[in-house]
Amino acid sequence: MDSPLYKYIKEYSSTPLYQEDFDEILTYFIPKKLKKRSYFLQEGEVCEYVGFIIKGAMREYYVDNKNREYIVNLYVENWWVRNRESWVMSTPSKYNIDTWEDSELILITKENFIKLKEKFPSFNEMVTTMDERNIIATQNRVTLSISLNAEDQYQNFIDKHEYFFKRFPQHVIASYLGISKDTLSRLRRRMKNKN
Repeated sequence: MDSPLYKYIKEYSSTPLYQEDFDEILTYFIPKKLKKRSYFLQEGEVCEYVGFIIKGAMREYYVDNKNREYIVNLYVENWWVRNRESWVMSTPSKYNIDTWEDSELILITKENFIKLKEKFPSFNEMVTTMDERNIIATQNRVTLSISLNAEDQYQNFIDKHEYFFKRFPQHVIASYLGISKDTLSRLRRRMKNKN
């Protein structure tokens, strides 16, 4: 099977996934194309869908009362996208999620997501694994942001997510790291001179 979602479920689940089961799983999803700079979710809306990115790049960000953006998540192919708090609690989102590139996704409602977890053990195992890894990644990100200096944070980011540099501009990466664009420029020059 060539589907990115099929490969994803197989990667994150040890439970067998048969073709006929996957064909049925796909019937719960809705294909969606979004042009660059389109919203997947806007602040104030309730997140009704979780999306699996087939193609494209997206960002999740908060805008403060001085109109400054703070990037909290970046997403690319084979990643799930949603505002978790809004999705789980059915409350208005504090965040925006938009496309940084033309993007293709498959979307699923919360109700259908729950049905798939109940009906297909492989899907349920994939969700459990995905949630556990997300919690670990979030905890690691918080720990690194409070314990490392900017240079070490940047190096760690390069080591884990170098592909983001090909997809997002410097100011987006800087915001995600919680540093200024100028600081990021200095760090990049300093590290380039070391090599």
